[in-house]
Formats: sequence, structure tokens, C-alpha cells
Amino acid sequence: MSWHREISGCGLSGIISRKRHLVPGEEIIRSIVHQEERGNMLGAGYAGYGIYPQFPDCYALHIMYDNEFCKEDTEEYIRAKFHVEHFEDIPTRRAPGIKDRPILFRYFVKPLAIHGEEMVPDDFVMETVMEINEKIDGAFVFSSGKNMGAFKGVGGPAEIADFFRIDEYSAHQWIAHTRFPTNTPGWWGGAHPFTLLDWAVVHNGEISSYGINRRYLEMFGYKCTLMTDTEVVAYLVDLLVRRHGLPLRMAAYALAAPFWKDIDRMGERERMLLTAMRMVYGSALLNGPFAVLIAWNGGMMGLNDRIKLRPLVAAVHGDRVYMASEESAIRAVCPEPDRVWAPKAGEPVIVPFDDTSDAWEVKGCRSL
Repeated sequence: MSWHREISGCGLSGIISRKRHLVPGEEIIRSIVHQEERGNMLGAGYAGYGIYPQFPDCYALHIMYDNEFCKEDTEEYIRAKFHVEHFEDIPTRRAPGIKDRPILFRYFVKPLAIHGEEMVPDDFVMETVMEINEKIDGAFVFSSGKNMGAFKGVGGPAEIADFFRIDEYSAHQWIAHTRFPTNTPGWWGGAHPFTLLDWAVVHNGEISSYGINRRYLEMFGYKCTLMTDTEVVAYLVDLLVRRHGLPLRMAAYALAAPFWKDIDRMGERERMLLTAMRMVYGSALLNGPFAVLIAWNGGMMGLNDRIKLRPLVAAVHGDRVYMASEESAIRAVCPEPDRVWAPKAGEPVIVPFDDTSDAWEVKGCRSL
């Protein structure tokens, strides 16, 4: 079978229960497989939250290895920096079409005391992820959050789900992706989601500002090693929200900033705020067409580029919120939603859990 170049390809899906009820993995599989034609079998993946309740306080490191030698080097490095509560192969099953698979392991860890330094544990884990991905040849950390995990590889969404046994997991939040790579290679580490700590990102589009974003992130210790433009989105969200303390809405306005002509028409207070944001965070602006879903332990956010060059649809049914590239992917698992809408260009849809602080609520977004 031959594949034509489809510049608007890639599909994404997300499901969140605001009351933290568990959603069977079968539902996110059904939603993303409904969009399988948006990919070309060169990448797919899933991220689930609440899947490791037996290790709620441990960072779950999912690591792919090219060979046993880099696995030994990485495990020696991990043991020197962490208490390893538990480790094991990531459970998989034989799946047709999955070839050249890496060695896949997961480690549930807690940072050891850092001698002579005061470092936030999240920063310690972030630096560890960057060190392994940059300096240990053939080893890549592809998930590093608490009570969550990413599962991804080369293949279609049905194959990757079967391979990683996603149907055996339940989570209170899922995001998923089917990939149609255009300017970057289709390889295991380059599949979506891209993650750091508990942030997970799936993306449809192209980040044409990748070079500027990457150089900006490197000033803060982030290393882009996975050869895919989406990687910068996960790191930018971590920098802006976790490290710089921006409210999520303001971080969204840094990533998809309003045009200057629109800022000039705003009231004085809003104009001054957004002017300052663009001046300070100009290098964090994402140029190019994109739709992204961003998940974290506090909820989910959907965001389009400033002129909505990629599709994104949202829906609500009871305590659940759905987002996807196509409405049909939502109706595949929720035939009669209470409400369906297409988010506006550059306007974030932020969905907090019911038990999450009001700090995550976003004025100006549609009420959820």
C-alpha cells in the first residue's frame, strides 16, 4: 500500500471524567481507531492517568532501550539517583505489524537525598530525563509522571493498543494519537504522546517555530532529543506553568498569543498584560498550524493555533468531557452528548477535575 502526503493528517482524542471515575481503556481505543485514516501506521500512542494506584507517590519511568548494554548503563544511573520501589517489563502482547520493537521497561522510583543541594523533586526528575535521553546512547525515557503512563510506538492505533494491552487499563483521563509524520521520522521515540513529569501532549500539525522554541528551552536546561517538533510543547508547558508559575490560561496565551492587531483593540489593562506576555515569552510562541491536547494530573486542555488551521471538537456528557479531531470520534463512544462545539482559534478549553483548585478554572472559556 502506498501513502500520499497528507499535510493535515494526524488525529487526536481525549476523555476525562471530572469526578475521577475510571474510564476503560477500550473507550479511548475506539475513539482514536475511528480516526485511523488520519494516520499512516507510522506512530500511535496513549497516556492514561490514575493507572498506577499501587504506587501513587512514585515517579513511573517508562524507558525504551535499543539493546541490553544501554539498559545496564541506564539502570546503574537510576540506582545511583533513586530508590527503586519496583521495576518490570512493560506488559505487552504479540501484535501483527509491530516490528523492530525496543526493550520496554518501567521503574517506580523516588529521588534519593541530594547531597549539598536543595532541589525540587520534579526538577531532579526532569534533569534525570534530560540526562538519560541526551547522554546514554540508545535509551529514551518516554514517560516520567506520578500515577500515569504513556505507551507509544510505530504502528497504527489499534496495533499499538493491542501491543501495550491498553484494554486492560482503566484511567480517569486518557489522551491518544494516530500519527501521519510529515517532516520528521516515524520511530518509536517520535510517536505521540510526548511527556515530561505528569504533562502529556498529543498534537496535529507542524511547529514551524521549533528552532526558536528549542533554543529558548535549552537556556532552561531542556534538551530536545526525540527528533519531533511536538517535543517542545511538553517542555514549554512545564517551563511556563510548573517552573514560572503562570496560570494555565496565560501559558496558553503565550503559546498561541493573540495577533498584535487584536491586542491593540483591547482595553488598557488586558492590552498591557498581553503586550508584556508577548515581550517576555515571544520565544515560547508556537508558529504554524496546530491542535493540541495537554493532560496533567489536574485536568486537560485543548488548544488551537491562532487561526484554527487544524480541527478540534469538544463535547460534554455528564461529568465527562471529550475532545477530538473529529466529532464522529466523540460520538463513537458517546452517541448523544449533552453539548458539542468547536473551540475558537487560540482560545483554550481547560477542563479541571471537580476536586481541583479553582486556580485551574479559566474565565472566558466555555463553562464546563
